[in-house]
Amino acid sequence: MRDDAVQRHDAATWSPLESDDWYAARDATTALRDALLRAGLEKDFPYLRADLNAFGHGFVELGRVSPATAEHLAELLRLALASVSQRLEDRGDGAAEHDAGKGLTS
Repeated sequence: MRDDAVQRHDAATWSPLESDDWYAARDATTALRDALLRAGLEKDFPYLRADLNAFGHGFVELGRVSPATAEHLAELLRLALASVSQRLEDRGDGAAEHDAGKGLTS
């Protein structure tokens, strides 16, 4: 069994470009970058990048931000949640409060 793992992920031949997790992390980073650009926060996230951990799992590194940037991001999230909640209420959906957090991507 141990030999199977070595053959699947041989360090000499494995590349992050062969990983679906790498592309998922890159795509998510691009989407977040685009949203930050629209919000005028492109310079506030200098460490934003896609990466893989030692196990080959993709993740998005946001990095350190200033307290002012964190507050600005928190306000944007509050506004987005309020907007989604309002849309659900306008639609007549009785579960607007419960579903508001789920509707950010709709």
